[in-house]
Amino acid sequence: MTESPPFVDTHVTLLGVLFVLWGGVGLLLGTALLLLALGAATIAGAPAPEASVMATRVTAASLSALGALLLVGGAAHAWVGAILPRRSSVTRLVALLLALANLPVLPFGTAFGAYGLWVLLDDRVRSQFDTAWH
Repeated sequence: MTESPPFVDTHVTLLGVLFVLWGGVGLLLGTALLLLALGAATIAGAPAPEASVMATRVTAASLSALGALLLVGGAAHAWVGAILPRRSSVTRLVALLLALANLPVLPFGTAFGAYGLWVLLDDRVRSQFDTAWH
């Protein structure tokens, strides 16, 4: 592998830091939603009319599913951010997929996803990653 141009080092490092930070946000939000789901599940166990119990169960299930999704996504982002500077082609592929998945998350996910795509699809950056998957 040839020596990296400053563009590559700067942007890959920054992108890795942003992935870790975005992953931390996802982990924090996922934990908060799981705690809210626990509260909703606790309320569902209290004596109440059947409609209220059903609503709290649906709320608890929805919050649990979304919290779990955010925990998995946050962990994936943090993992990719931590190993992105190693410049593995598999890591680049996963980072591209995560950047695409962030595009619909307005407004910060869109900016983060667009920046990630801009960096990872640049020819100077692409040439610095392993070529096993190209």
